Amino acid sequence: MKVLTFGEIMLRLKAPGHERFFQSPMLEATFGGGEANVAISLANYGMDAEFLTVLPKNDIAECCIRELRYFGVDTKKIVRSEGRMGIYYLEGGANQLPSKVVYDRAYSSIALAKPGDIDWDKAFEGVDWFHITGITPAISESAMELSLEAVKEAKKRNITVSCDLNYRKNLWKYGKKASEVMRELAKYVDVAIANEEDVQKSLEITVDVNVESGELDRKKYKALGNKVLESYPNMKCIAITLRESHSADWNGWAACLNDGKDFYVSKKYEIRDIIDRVGGGDSFAGGLIYGLNQYEDKQSALEFAVAASCLKHSVIGDFNRVSVSDVEKLMGGDGTGRVQR
Repeated sequence: MKVLTFGEIMLRLKAPGHERFFQSPMLEATFGGGEANVAISLANYGMDAEFLTVLPKNDIAECCIRELRYFGVDTKKIVRSEGRMGIYYLEGGANQLPSKVVYDRAYSSIALAKPGDIDWDKAFEGVDWFHITGITPAISESAMELSLEAVKEAKKRNITVSCDLNYRKNLWKYGKKASEVMRELAKYVDVAIANEEDVQKSLEITVDVNVESGELDRKKYKALGNKVLESYPNMKCIAITLRESHSADWNGWAACLNDGKDFYVSKKYEIRDIIDRVGGGDSFAGGLIYGLNQYEDKQSALEFAVAASCLKHSVIGDFNRVSVSDVEKLMGGDGTGRVQR
């Protein structure tokens, strides 16, 4: 099975360790972006993963493509065009000081891309599953139009579409509310992935859940999932991640899955020494896509996704550098972290 993910990959510039920006005169340079993170997870699990984006014609973009290839992601469909490479700056939080992200992605190559710039016949050749997020349509109006074109073209070809709603309030700057766009895009989605804020802000569907409090009431998430599936009858299931944020270092982590018939809840992990939580949601999405295609039952698929994303909190960088065996060991209850000799 071939999976194509589509979105922006950026240069990631992070303050070292837990330093504030420019506390020392350096930034650690890597790459990252929601949909690329998913493609790398899938390639690590042995799946046939392709990544589609629009990148400039310069040496930084070449280094980025080389990095994707290193992980086994197929980059042949990437389009090269005018513009620049987007950047995001990251400051790692600790204890009660939250992590901070500063975006610098205006006029990036994908922000300038518009409908017609991508040959969808070529892009979707051989593709069985298409993954997109709510980040790409937030970048610019033309990227929003391109995202809608993408999901419509995927459905024309009977390709399964997954979408991580991924609400980013700092990106929606071109005059449309997230809900105006995402409620239209969601009509073409088979598998939705979200947290409680994404559902509320992107789809304007709510139940009585306080997103600011640390504790989460799982029962309410069944009602929330039901409301989404009732609103979007073409949607086959929605997975909602349940993060209990006690501090920047300590999160409770679980998820639930609703397919309209059954409601599944995963085991909960207490992650008490977070190394890097950026990319945690993407590692869940990658794990869920793998799980839904490899396991007979949805409970196992959900458990794989949650275990994979739990492990990501211990990996520096956007990419989840873990294997199927790493994830299945944790699924099986081996979470002691003892040295393996």
